[in-house]
Amino acid sequence: MPGTRTGAVADPTRRSVQSASLTLVVACVGLVVTVLDSTAVTVALPTIGDQLGGAVSGLQWVVDAYALMFAGLMLSAGSISDRAGASRAFGVGVGLFTLASALCALAPSLALLIAARAVQGGAAAVMLPASLALVRQAYADPRARIRAIAYWTASGGVAIAAGPVVGGVLTDALGWQAIFLINVPIGLLGLVGLLQAPRSTPRQAPLDLIGQVAAMLAVTGATFAAIEGGAGSVLAGLVGAAVCVVGAILFVRVERRSPHPAVPLHLFRSVPVTVYVATGFALNFAFYGIVFVLTLFFQNQRGVTPMTAGLMFVPMTGFVMAANLLAGKLTTRFGPRPPMVAGQLVQAAGLLGLVSVSRATPTVVILVLLVPLGIGAGLAVPPLTTALLDAVDAERAGLASGLLNAARQLGGAVGVALSGALVGIGFVAGMRIALVGSAALLLATAAAGAARRTRS
Repeated sequence: MPGTRTGAVADPTRRSVQSASLTLVVACVGLVVTVLDSTAVTVALPTIGDQLGGAVSGLQWVVDAYALMFAGLMLSAGSISDRAGASRAFGVGVGLFTLASALCALAPSLALLIAARAVQGGAAAVMLPASLALVRQAYADPRARIRAIAYWTASGGVAIAAGPVVGGVLTDALGWQAIFLINVPIGLLGLVGLLQAPRSTPRQAPLDLIGQVAAMLAVTGATFAAIEGGAGSVLAGLVGAAVCVVGAILFVRVERRSPHPAVPLHLFRSVPVTVYVATGFALNFAFYGIVFVLTLFFQNQRGVTPMTAGLMFVPMTGFVMAANLLAGKLTTRFGPRPPMVAGQLVQAAGLLGLVSVSRATPTVVILVLLVPLGIGAGLAVPPLTTALLDAVDAERAGLASGLLNAARQLGGAVGVALSGALVGIGFVAGMRIALVGSAALLLATAAAGAARRTRS
């Protein structure tokens, strides 16, 4: 019967649409928890320090253990996802992230919390490329896929905006452990939802394990030198610097000889690629380094609660989302370089404006001064991604994207390390040096970006 045939055809189609929608939701949830855990935790740091002990250097490691593992493993995460299949890699990532979140909440000491945070960061690195691959494979129609990826990207923006508020509210109401415990039911629901997603077909993808280890040695050594050296341990600073140099030399040697390098060094022969990767580093260096310092400033220097500190970031993070939308329109009209450079200049201006802030500065003034940071970051990041992808061949797009994400995560880790070290010399004076240094780095990369064509 005609009606029967129509129903028979419509039902599988409806199931396919429902499966794709559920896959999108699961992928968005995965992105949200990875981003949220890099911002919400920062607001809780003073409370964590009070309860678990530890100086500023210990709190820096709570942030940087996550960011370093995220940055380092991002170089190989795409290959891991391809080899295991996106659905399996995502499932393993979610499972590890959920377990690590529970361990974070139960950690009886700062050292164990830092260790669990490192596992979280590694799991997040596996989840991120796998979640995007899930979205791509769930939508066969190009237009539907574009809309789905837009939703996926927007969910990350929501997490950035909500992170400080969520962190502050949970810390005030239930304790800092709640920031991690909330991931457990979310992760379990994500695993259940993943059962309905299409299975991914694994494919051969080379792994550069030695290069990966060398990269981790280099970035961890650099961060260790900044944090522990900044805390006053000259020997620790020298050891960290030595590990960084050895790791960097080994990385370059391995990448030059490997038939399948994690980071093909010839990419950096392209000046635009080098400039855009450096720009990604600079943007996160400034953003996350200053968020870390301001969190301590709000709570330790001005005496506000975690929830109030989180709310004070709302004007900044809220404008990130609005500027993201504007950046897309500006990129379409003018190309990626003008909004990217403008965003860096606006963010640098905001950083320099904050130099005047002291313990006595009215709160409303601080809130207004934070707005350019959100506008600048929101304007710069989307066109930066476009500019980098325009600067490489199409078959290198995935590699370039992973390299940019790794550079941004590393920038955030180093920004937290150096900014934290500077406030150790005297909080307000150190904060001002960090602000001026971050602004100078942004101005340098903005000048380099303005001087370069999109393609080499």
